[in-house]
Amino acid sequence: MTIRSEHPVGPDAICAALAALGAAPVLDPEMWPEGPQDEDRVRLLGSLLAKVELELTAAIRLGDQELDDLADAVFGWLDQVGTEGALATNVLLNRLQRTAVQIVGRGEDEETPAGRVAAWACVVAAVDALSAELNFQQGDVEGVRRALGRTETALITVLEGMHDLRVAIGDAEEEEEE
Repeated sequence: MTIRSEHPVGPDAICAALAALGAAPVLDPEMWPEGPQDEDRVRLLGSLLAKVELELTAAIRLGDQELDDLADAVFGWLDQVGTEGALATNVLLNRLQRTAVQIVGRGEDEETPAGRVAAWACVVAAVDALSAELNFQQGDVEGVRRALGRTETALITVLEGMHDLRVAIGDAEEEEEE
């Protein structure tokens, strides 16, 4: 399923939304002599998404009201996305894929800690399990098989990461390699 916006938002509108939220991008006139262009659109949308997520995180209070605030945020999300299964699933898949990249988005010179690897693999497992379900709904049996194979691989990585953390805190012994 391909998602296409009926009325794509241009870079100027995205910059205006960022400005309205107090996060207007600083546009170097040498790099952007004519302002933001269409090729800047996805990056600007990412900036807008980050600003909205920061605002939402600040707005959701911890404590007794948290569930009500989370529900309000989900209902607001549903107002935009709707409840149509494939569309909502595709939006969730996109969000989860971005989350997985952000979890391990560290420098290449650093080894990713076991906890982050396990967390990344949990998100990847969620992506692939949802992909399997979407493929099933579309009658793509081979797609289901591929997605389930990736899910199983990710779950193995989750368990290995958890074991590595248990070894690190002394709750488990390091396994000997054969």
